[in-house]
Amino acid sequence: MSENIYDSLKMRGFIAQTSDEESVRRMLGTPPVTFYIGFDSTATSLHAGSLVPIMVMMHLQRAGHRPVAIVGGGTSMVGDPSGKTEMREMLDESVIRDNGSAILAQLDRYLHFDGKNSMALDNADWLLPLNYVGFLRDIGKHFSVNRMLAAEAYKQRLERGLSFIEFNYQLLQAFDYLTLFRNYGCSLQMGGDDQWGNILAGVDLIRRVEGGKAEAMTFPLLTTASGAKMGKTATGAIWLDAEKLSPYDYYQYWISCDDRDVGRFLRLFTFLPIEEILKLEALKGSDAREAKRILAYEATAVTHGKAAASEAQAAAAKAFGSGSNSEEGDLNGMPSTVITREQLCAGLNPAELAAEIGLTASRGEAKRLIKQGGFYLNGKKVENLERKIGESDLTPEGILLRAGKKKYHRIRVDG
Repeated sequence: MSENIYDSLKMRGFIAQTSDEESVRRMLGTPPVTFYIGFDSTATSLHAGSLVPIMVMMHLQRAGHRPVAIVGGGTSMVGDPSGKTEMREMLDESVIRDNGSAILAQLDRYLHFDGKNSMALDNADWLLPLNYVGFLRDIGKHFSVNRMLAAEAYKQRLERGLSFIEFNYQLLQAFDYLTLFRNYGCSLQMGGDDQWGNILAGVDLIRRVEGGKAEAMTFPLLTTASGAKMGKTATGAIWLDAEKLSPYDYYQYWISCDDRDVGRFLRLFTFLPIEEILKLEALKGSDAREAKRILAYEATAVTHGKAAASEAQAAAAKAFGSGSNSEEGDLNGMPSTVITREQLCAGLNPAELAAEIGLTASRGEAKRLIKQGGFYLNGKKVENLERKIGESDLTPEGILLRAGKKKYHRIRVDG
C-alpha cells in the first residue's frame, strides 16, 4: 500500500493545523483533490519565504492532486492585515496586475500550469466586478463582527489601528474559497499559519451557503535557528527570480545556513527521501559540510533547474579554493560585472566598486570590511583603503572580489 501523502508532509514538518486531521488525511489519500493556495500580488517576485507553500503544492501534485494557484489581483487592492503591524502601501491596480502576471509566470516553473491538472487564476476576475451592496447582503450576513474581532490577525492590529478596508479582507478571502468550491470543486485551502482565521472563515462560508464540506490546512511560519524570518537576510530578500538574485547567490544562501537548520531545510526544501535525509543529518564535524552542499544543490535545482544548480556549485568550488584559480571548477555561475579596459587602467577604488556592483550595501560597509580584514581581491586580503585595482590584478578568469566569508563577485574586462 502506497504512503499517504499527508503522512509524508507531516513527517517533513509542513503541517501546523488542520480543520479535521482525519478528514484531510482521508481526502489526500484518495486523489485527485483540487486544492488552492493564494499569493499576494505585492511584488514582481516571490522570495524563499514562499517556498513552503510551493513545495507542498509540488508534493501534492506529484501525488496526483490538482493545484490551483491564485494571485490576489483583487485582495491585494485591499491588503491582508494578517501578521502586519501597519497597513500595507496601497498599490495601483496596474502595478498589482503586472505583479500578479510575473508571479504566475514564476509559479509556472514549479507547477507547469496546463489548465486541467494544474491551474492559475487571478481573484480580480471575480472580486473586482462585485456589486458591493449585493455582496454585503449575500456574503456579509454570514460573518459575525464579534468573531472576526476575536481573530488573532485583527486583535493584533486593533491598538495600532485597523482600517475598514482591511477589515473586509476576510470576507474577500472566504469568497475566493466559495467561488473555487462552486466553479472548480476545490475542497482544500492551505496557507501560512497566520491565515488560519481567514481560511476557516471560507470553510464556514461554504458550509453556510452551499451546505458543503471543505477543509483547511496551514503551514508553520518558519524562522531560522538564529531567529531570522525565512527568506530574509541582513542584505535583503532571497528572491526566487534569477534577475533579482543570481542562482549563485541563491546557492550560497542555502550552503551558508546554520548547522542547526540543515536537517529541517532538507526535509522542507528538497525532494530527497527521508531515509537519505536521516543519513545526512547524522554527519558530524567537517563531514556535515557535505549535507549543506547537497541541500544547496537540491534547493537551487528546484527553483533554477539542475543546470544552474550545477553551475553554481562549480563556481562555489572554484571560488572557495585558495585564491582565484587554484581549484577545478567553473566561475560562470558566479555573479559578475563587465567593465572596460579603460576603467581598469584608470584604477578602481575597491570600496566604490564593491558598492557599485552590489557586493556590499554601501561604500561605508566596504571600507569597514577592509579595515576589519574581511575584503579580498583574488584571494588576498585588501589591507589599504588607498589601494587601487588595476591591470596587474587581472587574471585569465577576470578579477575575483570577496566580501566577508561567503559573498563573491567576478569582474570581467571587455576589450
